[in-house]
Amino acid sequence: MAAITTQALVKEYPGGVRGVDGVDITIADGEFFALLGPSGCGKTTLLRSIAGLEAITEGQLHIGDRDVTRLEPGQRNVAMVFQDYALFPHMDVADNIAYPLKIRRQGRSARRGVAAEVGDGLSLTGLMERRPGQLSGGQQQRVALARAVATRPDVLLLDEPLSNLDARLRLEARTFLKELQRDLAITTVFVTHDQAEALALADRIAVMSAGKLLQVGTPREVFAKPATTFVAGFIGSTPMNLLPGRVEGSRVRFGSADVPVPPDAVGMVDDGAEVVWGARPEYLGWSTTAVEDGVEAEVTVVENLGASVLVTAAVGTDRLQLVLDEDHEPEPGARGWVTARAHRTLLFDAESGQRLDAGAGVPAVAP
Repeated sequence: MAAITTQALVKEYPGGVRGVDGVDITIADGEFFALLGPSGCGKTTLLRSIAGLEAITEGQLHIGDRDVTRLEPGQRNVAMVFQDYALFPHMDVADNIAYPLKIRRQGRSARRGVAAEVGDGLSLTGLMERRPGQLSGGQQQRVALARAVATRPDVLLLDEPLSNLDARLRLEARTFLKELQRDLAITTVFVTHDQAEALALADRIAVMSAGKLLQVGTPREVFAKPATTFVAGFIGSTPMNLLPGRVEGSRVRFGSADVPVPPDAVGMVDDGAEVVWGARPEYLGWSTTAVEDGVEAEVTVVENLGASVLVTAAVGTDRLQLVLDEDHEPEPGARGWVTARAHRTLLFDAESGQRLDAGAGVPAVAP
């Protein structure tokens, strides 16, 4: 078993700066787990703490049934793939893959045999005698992964391994990485600031900010039920619409418009409360005729996304963004009504930013 468990884990730097601030988390054996957040949020510091490259200031870290809090990196049986791949330019592919085995003093023939086996599994056959400078970015990424898995680690740590690839190759690499992790069934922790990568790859996602965990859940849970306004605005190809308003009876008023209180928030908020109403652009629609609970608006900008369009519509001094099918693209200046699926809308407390609904009492970082 190679589950990872942290208990009140802290990494503090000189001056009292906490890169990781009291993190409690459990990553299941064989799980593909993503650490997601903006630059400086602590995700890479947490990854390096698991690897042993950062000394833990407080708390405990277990891998499987072993307490590895104070163990050296080489004693943890983890492998790490870095953002820049960190390949040795003077070695060929086979020697790069086999290098960790050389450090373990395995014989050359045994090392080369493992390198050939792993390289074949990662489609590197025919490239084993080339040097990194003769490889494409995608090929270098596969070599770095091959070097990591050649040691048969308990845990695979990935520090933004796709960030150096171009957009098309990144999509291909995403699929490859997902298949590789599934085939190896190895516990994998993946650091990224790209929420699309996290949503596509991970079994569960931990969203971090300022060294703390804000929410842990499946991609669907984090996308559809963000725990805070920060998570709501960070997750999604287009940010969630978040409009400040006030509860008036069974309605939420923002500017000159009002919408129903989301069904999950009924009974959870008092009349007159200051709130933030949220709805994802993908869950909003557009009507050219007046509809019940629709919000009258004027289209200001239309952005082509290929098979869909991103529409920005003004609602008084506020604005809403909608993702619509290309066949229903409105013209700039058109007036109509923005419609929302009530069960897809959310309500947040204006002061704390916490989501208000019947499930909000469940800890946001429950394993």
